[in-house]
Amino acid sequence: MRIKRALHVAVILDGNRRFAKRLMKEPWYGHRWGAKKVKEFLCWAREYGIKYVTLYSLSLENLSKRPKKELEHIFRLFEKEFKKILNPKHEVHRYKTKVRIIGRKSVLPLSLRKLFREVEKITAKYKNYFLNFAIAYGGKQEIVDAAKKIAKKVENGRLSAKDVDEKLIEKNLYAPDFPPVDILIRTGGEKRLSNFLLWQCAYAEFFFVDKMWPEFEKSDFVKILEEFNRRERRFGR
Repeated sequence: MRIKRALHVAVILDGNRRFAKRLMKEPWYGHRWGAKKVKEFLCWAREYGIKYVTLYSLSLENLSKRPKKELEHIFRLFEKEFKKILNPKHEVHRYKTKVRIIGRKSVLPLSLRKLFREVEKITAKYKNYFLNFAIAYGGKQEIVDAAKKIAKKVENGRLSAKDVDEKLIEKNLYAPDFPPVDILIRTGGEKRLSNFLLWQCAYAEFFFVDKMWPEFEKSDFVKILEEFNRRERRFGR
């Protein structure tokens, strides 16, 4: 199948905890299975020519609402998986994938922030594929942070109020080089955005899947791509 129009696919990785609960396991088992599914998904995305992927990995709300023990397991999982990228033989390097972590990283543990910076640095020059992990992320907060950056430039006389338009806001988002989202996938049966890429999803096509994220299969992804190809995108017209 040839996908002509989908450049950027974003995924809300929902259902890890519920999947673990169904199997009578602790929540972090679900997150481990979810991490394995991410690797599979990225292979499928490359196979179908998806150049840009953004994965909603941990929201700002999660940081304030999840139990401390669960968050500690999540942070350890992040550390384990991102350290693997430091190995030159990792598939990120094989496929020349630029990795970026978007969100309010300042609220994360210092060790994680340092690791994220290192991963971003060693993949910065890659241009074949682009991968965002939204961690400590909130869509409203991203727009607020962009507005603050612009306001500071206006305050310093580098910009005037008349310069503020959609393009300027986009240039000040966390990933200004990413195109708008074409396909938004949410697993886990919920039908809401949950504060994810609010600006970038303005004209995205939404796909809600009942399966939990660890259960998501290649056949589910292919069905979404096929349905996307059938849809007529109007972009507000």
